[in-house]
Amino acid sequence: MAFATINGITVHYEMLGEPDAKNLVVFSNSLGTDFRIWLPLFDEISDDISVLLYDSRGHGLTGGADKPFGMAELVDDLIALVEHVGIKRAVFCGLSVGGLICQGVWQKRPELVKKLVLCDTAARIGTPDVWNARIDAIAKGGLESIADNVMQRWFTPDFHEERADDLGGYRTMLCRQSAAGYVSTCEAIRDADFTDGLATISVPVLCVVGDQDGSTPPELVEAAARAIPGARFEVIEGCGHIPCVEQPEALAELLQAFLKKA
Repeated sequence: MAFATINGITVHYEMLGEPDAKNLVVFSNSLGTDFRIWLPLFDEISDDISVLLYDSRGHGLTGGADKPFGMAELVDDLIALVEHVGIKRAVFCGLSVGGLICQGVWQKRPELVKKLVLCDTAARIGTPDVWNARIDAIAKGGLESIADNVMQRWFTPDFHEERADDLGGYRTMLCRQSAAGYVSTCEAIRDADFTDGLATISVPVLCVVGDQDGSTPPELVEAAARAIPGARFEVIEGCGHIPCVEQPEALAELLQAFLKKA
């Protein structure tokens, strides 16, 4: 476990490998999770890949939930953390809101970005009405009140039936997040729109989505991929919103092939 003061808050992160490694991936996780969602992936990728993991503001063991924040703060946190650990350039892999954050890093500091992997994300996710309704529900009943519905979006029916213990664990992960941090992140997603920036992306991009993603459906992710020059679009079968948990082997295969490609 490693901690650093970044932009006035305590950030929890883990640097595995060297910051100047040839194959270096920075992972940014999804709403309602911490960086442990990426751990199943590491049993499937080769040892020569270095990684930076972190809990985003208001999530996991990272602070900052006590004050409202938006996408600008989330982007600045990741940039500052990358600089703190000494990374000059890396592949950025973001899931859901993590994908929005990685797009923000490209917009603000493109020299840091070698390639982009955008998992189950888009340039704009959801509508204001959807996010406002979720925020209202949390205000009335806390994260517990939305947990079952979120699990339906995160994971396939097969996952619910065959991996009930895992499902319970990830439900607990969601419910133990800071409600205030979760709400601020919902507001950040609600207000973020990187649509105009998609056409400016000039590094290689891999867009990945689960075929049964209930949060960012395949057609939404594909539309974003089509707007990015030369982007590759892949669908993972038998998968919901969190491929690094539900189908880590498939995601690892796509990621490693993408890293090897010039």
